[in-house]
Amino acid sequence: MRGVRLFRSIQIKLIMMVLLLILIAVQLIGVYFISTMKNSLINSFTDNLNRQANLLTTFLSESFDSKDANAQASTEAMLSALVRNFDTISGAQIEVLDAGGKVLATSKQTQQSYIGRKNTSLLVSRALQGVRDNEEEIIDEDNTRSKIIAKSVFSNGKIVGAIYIVASMKDLYQTMEGINRIFVSATLIALGLTAILGVLLAGTITSPIKALTRQATAVAEGRFDERVPVFGKDEIGQLSVAFNDMTDRLSDALSINEEEKEKLASILSNMSDGVLATDELGRVIVTNRRARGMLGFTELEDGITLSEALGIEKAPIADTLDGNESSLLLNRVDVQDEDLVFRVTLTPIRRRDKGVAGAIAVLQDVTEMEKLEQSRREFVANVSHELRTPLTTIKSYAEALDDGALDEPPLADRFVGVIRSETERMIRLVTDLLHLSRFDSRRNQLRRQKTDLTEMLEEVVDRFSFQLRQKAITVSVKVDNAQKTAWLDRDGIDQVLDNLVSNAIKYTLDGGSIDISAKGNEAGQLAITIKDTGIGIPKKDLNRIFERFYRVDKARSRNMGGTGLGLSIAREIVRAHGGSIMLESESNVGTVVTVLLPILSEGSEPA
Repeated sequence: MRGVRLFRSIQIKLIMMVLLLILIAVQLIGVYFISTMKNSLINSFTDNLNRQANLLTTFLSESFDSKDANAQASTEAMLSALVRNFDTISGAQIEVLDAGGKVLATSKQTQQSYIGRKNTSLLVSRALQGVRDNEEEIIDEDNTRSKIIAKSVFSNGKIVGAIYIVASMKDLYQTMEGINRIFVSATLIALGLTAILGVLLAGTITSPIKALTRQATAVAEGRFDERVPVFGKDEIGQLSVAFNDMTDRLSDALSINEEEKEKLASILSNMSDGVLATDELGRVIVTNRRARGMLGFTELEDGITLSEALGIEKAPIADTLDGNESSLLLNRVDVQDEDLVFRVTLTPIRRRDKGVAGAIAVLQDVTEMEKLEQSRREFVANVSHELRTPLTTIKSYAEALDDGALDEPPLADRFVGVIRSETERMIRLVTDLLHLSRFDSRRNQLRRQKTDLTEMLEEVVDRFSFQLRQKAITVSVKVDNAQKTAWLDRDGIDQVLDNLVSNAIKYTLDGGSIDISAKGNEAGQLAITIKDTGIGIPKKDLNRIFERFYRVDKARSRNMGGTGLGLSIAREIVRAHGGSIMLESESNVGTVVTVLLPILSEGSEPA
């Protein structure tokens, strides 16, 4: 496996490619060179033999002219000497043949027995017949190549004999083998040098590529501080410069993307509305903390669908994924068993050229809005009801007076008294509404003054002394010596105390008691407490007792002359002072109302 990985290296591939190209080129050159040299040496060797043979035939043609025996004997001696001399010069075996093919002389001492014998070689026969260019190569028993040439000897235009030359080509082929060895050695040396140069040259190519690979890996791992070294201005150098520029741009783009993601995450996490995003299959992929809190989830399960998270049918989600926007109201109950109302706005996510890629659900808590809308409707209904009742009474009694009741003074006086009472009731209602309107629009200005608390509380008791005597209710007033005065809007606090004392008297049975006290608490506030032994307020009504027009017992409250706005006005006046009002009650035991006001010095304002 390591060898396989090695051959996957571009450096090894480049070296192998260069070596193969060099090897192929050298082989082609070598084959051509050796083949040409071999042919040249063989041709040269053959031409040399032919020249020697021609020269020898010239000498021999003169020797064959002698006819007497003595001359013939001397001729044979001369022929033997001549061929031996040629043998010495050329190193070839030479035989001189007569016209019948019989050996007359030979150059080899070891072959003197051949003299007088007939040479039956085909080349000799062809030469004696006058055929020119009789040549052939043979391989003898010693595996040695030899060149054979047979030439005709002419005398007076007739063939009088032939010469037969056998020349060994051993030296020629040894020379060729030497050349081959030199060529192979040179080839190996060239390949070795080429390999070394290939490693060096390939390194100049692969080193930048390796650097680019390392940089690409670093970029993939998120490390953008490294740079590819630039070794030159060639294509690889330009690639390195482009890669470094790409790294810088990618780093900037990712930084901008991360900043945008951080901004988006911050916006999502701090939105007052809940946000859920889905993929194209409706599975929730993104939520913010507000959405999870509104839906009562700590973490959403992987793969949960939007319809499951919202607890609604799948049809609206499918319609949104088809590209349609929609809105619906979602009713839920929180851990305190309070009814919550959410408005869910479903919007498709569109991706360029890919249609709808998901959906976004925006959850808005409209509970308070719904409550305000309900309160507004109830307020309008209550005002209409409160005004309609006295108006109906006034109209009825006015019609009765118009029909003749004026002629009966006792009856007319009673009717006029009822009309006056209902008119005063309407005036109180309108006055209370104007008070609330001023507080709602923040147009009610406080006129603080230094107030003696004991005097203020005793005056409240004096104002209700007649009602207290009628019901035989005992009242006690207690003011802490450490807090005898305070900076208050006397008229406003008097209105608050009148309302609270009036309610205490109304709902306290005959012979009961009311305790009024004022003191400073540990929080640095003035606490005015009104405690009665009345019928109390049921627990189910305590949370709504300060709502406008709210009555625990509507019929009884209206008969007692209440408008249902007194406690609301009292709470608004206390809030304008920067304080708060609390109420504790138990049925058939009594009620304790505590007004907490900030203790201010002259000229200061509440924090």
